[in-house]
Amino acid sequence: MQDVTLTVNGKTETRRVEGRTLLVQFLREHLGLTGTHVGCDTSQCGACTVILGGRAVKSCTILASAAAARGEVLTIEGLGDEEALSPMQEAFHRHHALQCGFCTPGMVMAAHNMVQRHEGELTEAIVRRELEGNLCRCTGYHNIVKAVLAAAEAHRAVASAPAGQD
Repeated sequence: MQDVTLTVNGKTETRRVEGRTLLVQFLREHLGLTGTHVGCDTSQCGACTVILGGRAVKSCTILASAAAARGEVLTIEGLGDEEALSPMQEAFHRHHALQCGFCTPGMVMAAHNMVQRHEGELTEAIVRRELEGNLCRCTGYHNIVKAVLAAAEAHRAVASAPAGQD
């Protein structure tokens, strides 16, 4: 057993866990953040995607103890809430980019990170290529791509707005 300290959604959390505890287990079982889903246990589906140190990662592939050295963790719970959805969550809702919802948290986190990294400058080809590691068995991706592109456009509009105008 060892103490692992992570900053998750802006809050520093310390838990005593086994050395083999994966980040996804730390989030779900030790912090109660169940929005990060376990879909395949083989790092294929992307349902467990979170942002770690500014990069989208599959949290089923990283030990919690190793994640502590890589920076802050942002989960779907830290992105927005029922009263104030994040721009990406709003775009997914507006463009009907989900059906069963199982893949949605990981898909939203990967897409959010993609928009941040590309500063909103995305094309359909880039979105499709970068979402290849996130599987959806329901939507066929068309509306997911539309949602990501809409959120990217909103990001560009905010970034290019004159100071003092939101």
